[in-house]
Amino acid sequence: MTEYGKPLAVTETPVPGLVVFDLPVHGDPRGWFKENWQREKMTALGLPDFGPVQNNISFNDAVGTTRGIHAEPWDKWVSVATGRIFGAWVDLREGPTFGAVYTTELDPSRAIFVPRGVGNSYQTLEPDTAYTYLVNDHWSPTATYSFLNLADETAAIDWPIPLDQVEISEKDKKHPRLADVTPIGPRKILVTGANGQLGRALRAEFGDASHIDYTTRDDLDLTGPDLATARRWRDYGTIINAAAYTAVDTAETPDGRRDAWAANVTAVTALARIATENGITLVHVSSDYVYDGASDTPYTEGEPLSPLGVYGQTKAAADAIVATVPRHYIIRTSWVIGDGKNFVRIMASLAQRGIDPRVVNDQTGRLTFTDDLAAGIRHLLDTDAVSGTYNLTGSGQPSTWADIAAQVFEVTGHDSARITGISTDEYFASSTAPVAPRPRNSTLDLAKIRKTGYAPADWNESLRRYLAGES
Repeated sequence: MTEYGKPLAVTETPVPGLVVFDLPVHGDPRGWFKENWQREKMTALGLPDFGPVQNNISFNDAVGTTRGIHAEPWDKWVSVATGRIFGAWVDLREGPTFGAVYTTELDPSRAIFVPRGVGNSYQTLEPDTAYTYLVNDHWSPTATYSFLNLADETAAIDWPIPLDQVEISEKDKKHPRLADVTPIGPRKILVTGANGQLGRALRAEFGDASHIDYTTRDDLDLTGPDLATARRWRDYGTIINAAAYTAVDTAETPDGRRDAWAANVTAVTALARIATENGITLVHVSSDYVYDGASDTPYTEGEPLSPLGVYGQTKAAADAIVATVPRHYIIRTSWVIGDGKNFVRIMASLAQRGIDPRVVNDQTGRLTFTDDLAAGIRHLLDTDAVSGTYNLTGSGQPSTWADIAAQVFEVTGHDSARITGISTDEYFASSTAPVAPRPRNSTLDLAKIRKTGYAPADWNESLRRYLAGES
């Protein structure tokens, strides 16, 4: 008997993410009415905003009709329109709760959210039972599924009607026992720009797990017309976009301007559309160049954007686009140092070769080492931090490029007095090629990311480890 008038309420289960909802049902002599799926109210109670795209109904004539156990690579919102079921759910995802079982009865006043990879099954307890479910992906023959036998001894589901007395398909009878089930892995992570200095650091941070794809332009063209069909995007949970055009001076030329906009805006727009349509978290790496550098204090994430040159304009445009993706992290960073040619290695080489450089002393900021940047990105993902923009650089005292050069000389055993500080205008005075304007203040405020529990490393300590070959 359907219970009328109870409030909308949530019951957690021992299976992570599997949540039962009590639904208000309003009845009178004519019948009853309920809001079977109400996005605003249900997400307010903690239901993931899972974005259903299909509504299915399984009508069952007889008592005892039994179906399952099926685990698919999408989420389900399961409810009953008429009748009553005994439902059984088994966690078939990789992880410590693999094999966990939860059972309950559903009638029109109860529903359950079944997360991706949790096996679903039921047995009808009344005739003419209409079992309904919303899913957030379309069925695909190329998707990865897992199945468990309804009679599995390990799960030991206590079916109300013995399985030898009910209607079960021959296909369901042949499903494997738990020991032979292939677990459903986590949604995939795609890392673009995998051969760049940040891409290599991300590979070191995330490793070579089977659910992580590392791509370069050679195998995935982010500006190509077939990007939307280049992957089964519903299998992905995160895209970390480490691909970018970073030649800030060349970006001021006609060809460079075109290439910068293609890589930093057109490609990001395509990724943002894919992320939005498929419920993917998009991680986008931004830059201090979105600011003009005129502030006397460190820039917070909410400061108005005011880029000076083409490169900064493309990064600011991309930030605005990524901010429209429901699940996103914009990582704003500066003065990145990683594997490959960079300012620190150039200074160390000059010191070793006896060359006394002139170095800019009117731009202030902090170095950011790619291993710290990669670790911060992973922290935000692992902790499911609130979507938004986060500044992420090295911590410590802001310094000029000349100060950093002096530190490199000192750490490598050379006289820091060999460094001559000059202004940016002096440095580029003899250049005949286009020069991008630089922000004079590139210091970013780190309070927001610290509140998530991540402590950026002091750039001085990171520099010493880097020069010692420990990073």
